[in-house]
Amino acid sequence: PVVLFNKCSAKDEGELCIVRGYEQVELMIELISGATVSIVLIFCTVAMVWVYLYVRGQEIRNRRYIFGGSNNAENHRESRRIRKILFLYTLSLYFSYVPGFFAVFVGDPISQSISDTVFPLLGFWNMLVYFLPNCLKYQRDHPGTWLVTAYCQVLRPQAPCAWSP
Repeated sequence: PVVLFNKCSAKDEGELCIVRGYEQVELMIELISGATVSIVLIFCTVAMVWVYLYVRGQEIRNRRYIFGGSNNAENHRESRRIRKILFLYTLSLYFSYVPGFFAVFVGDPISQSISDTVFPLLGFWNMLVYFLPNCLKYQRDHPGTWLVTAYCQVLRPQAPCAWSP
């Protein structure tokens, strides 16, 4: 929200000038916005670290047990895959929210426009991370395929991809 300082209404009514906004209101809006973004970033980071540590601990516990065959390599690969996806989700969150966080405190139009551009991309980054396992599987099944081509084929399997090698 934009707060207008010392602006009167359209009608010139002498002493009945309506003042819109107040400097402390703008400060409170900035503080509440910054606190909200900070809490979201801290909560999501703590949750991702907790899940990471849980998956890592589970992998370490599973190493002690060998059932029939040695599937430790497969468990390690699955654990590494989960940790990589957690890292990518956290990275996309930071890439989308941190510019907005700084735009609140800097307040210049350039940082605000960067924030307005990057923030809606959070859904796009999450989509890329969500489909990454399918794309990597497509690449394993079709050796020599670029990752961009794999995304095209996973998202629109019937359409030809312009980025085919």
